This record gives sequence, structure tokens and C-alpha cells, in this order.
Amino acid sequence: MLVALLIVSLVLVTVYAREGATGPIHSFQNLFTGGSAVVGSAGARVGSATESAGNSVTDLTANESSLVALREQNQKLRQMLSDAEEYRQEVERLQGLLDMKQVSGVTGPVAHIIGRSANAWDQSITIDLGSNDGVEAGMTIMGASGVIGQVSQTAEKTSTVRLLTDPNSGAAVMIQSSRANGIVRGSINGLLYLEDLDEGVVPEVGDVIITSGLGGSYERGLIVGAVVNVNMATSTTAGTVIVSPNDSAAMLEEVIVVFKAPDVAAAEAAAARAAEEAQQSSYEEDEYDDDWEGEEY
Repeated sequence: MLVALLIVSLVLVTVYAREGATGPIHSFQNLFTGGSAVVGSAGARVGSATESAGNSVTDLTANESSLVALREQNQKLRQMLSDAEEYRQEVERLQGLLDMKQVSGVTGPVAHIIGRSANAWDQSITIDLGSNDGVEAGMTIMGASGVIGQVSQTAEKTSTVRLLTDPNSGAAVMIQSSRANGIVRGSINGLLYLEDLDEGVVPEVGDVIITSGLGGSYERGLIVGAVVNVNMATSTTAGTVIVSPNDSAAMLEEVIVVFKAPDVAAAEAAAARAAEEAQQSSYEEDEYDDDWEGEEY
């Protein structure tokens, strides 16, 4: 068998060496080599496709995970932005209240509004301070622009405030420029009407209205609003004077509970004394200058 195989091998080698490139043995060799190459190429393509599919799955998983992380990050950023805007607006509102306290000279805590009445016949708000915090019925309540109402009743931790615009509300006031007294009353339509003015007094649009302190219902000298409309009485109609409220209670979130207001009378007396002293000082300086000019050296 071995000898036969050797003889066949020698014969094939001899024929392969003598035949040309188109010989049968060369043709068989080329066919075998080409088939092997096709199989190898197909295997390579299958391997490449498998690797590509694996990478695609990996990339898809990573992308989905990244998207989830980005969504969570965006949500946090939006929440932080919303919180920052709330803080900014709260700081502006509190700064407005602080400015009002400094200008008016009142002292007292800031309360948050936690409830509102939706009834036009009962225009009131509820604040988060009560008798435990020193709040008492009758105390004046102010917004960033002036008086808005008065404490009508208190509980331990909350208080009800009747607004100036309430139909059952009334405040003794005066026109700041003329010092004429009157009463500001609320109405079902939310307007303030200036009534019971001193005889012969004709207010003008733009006149500032302040509390007079008469009757003890409100602290004296606090701004209530300004005259926006004057329709004097005729033979057939009653005159009306409309006062614009300081703040819309619907827009307020915090208010000042007035524990103490400045003594307006004392402040006016002090201002008068200061004016007299300044005038007296000016008079003495004039006399001194006259004496100085009269001296001879």
C-alpha cells in the first residue's frame, strides 16, 4: 500500500511538473484553493457581523442608560430653577414688606396667608399667626403698600383678617393734604368709598388717604390708598369718592401684623420742635454775623 501510494505520488508530481497551468491537476488545485478562500471569507463576515451586532447592543444599552441619566439630571435642574425662582420672588416680597416697615415705622411680625374667602359678602383672609404669637383682634394688617385690613378674630395658631374692601368694613381716615376727616367703607364690588367727609371738602384725584386713628379702629398715620375718582353730588345724585386700595389681597402671600405703630402726634411735635430750633439757630447766626460786621479793630 505504501509502495503504491509512493508510485501514485511520483506519477502526480511528474504530471503536475510537465502539464501547463490549464492542466487537470492545476485546475483541481485552483478549485480547492478558491473554495477554501470563500469559506474563510464567509466565516470572517459572519464573525464581523456578530461582533458588530454585539457592539450595537452594547451601544444601545449605553445610550438608553445615558438618556435616563440625562432625563433625571434635567428634572433636577428644572426643579432647582423653579426653587430658585420661588426664592427670588419671596425675597422681593419680603423686601417690600421690610421697606414698608421702615417707611411707616411700624413693628410686628410677618405672617403668611394660608386661606382666602371666596364670598363677596365676606372678604377676608386667614394668616398663620394667632394668639400664641401675640396677635389680638383689632390689630392692623398691612401689605407692602399700606393697610389692607384688620384682625377680626384669633385662634391659637391662626387669625382671620377682615379686608378693608369687605362690605362690613369701615375705617376712620383723613385726606393727608387737607387733614379733612372721613370714613372709608368697603363694598361688594371690592371698591373703597370715601364717605362722611367734612362739610365743604372736595377731594382731588391723587389725594393720599391715611388712617386718622379716630375711634381706635386702626393705628393712626398709615396709608390706605389714593383717590382715583371724584363725582360730586348734584341735585339728583349722591356724590361718590372712590379710593384705590393699596394691594389686591388676591395677589398677596405675606402681610405685616402691626404690633406697634409710631406715635404720629409725637413725631409731628418733634418735627415742629426741630423746625423751631433750626429757625432759632438761623436767627442767632444772623445776629452773630451782624455783630461781627460791626466790630472795629
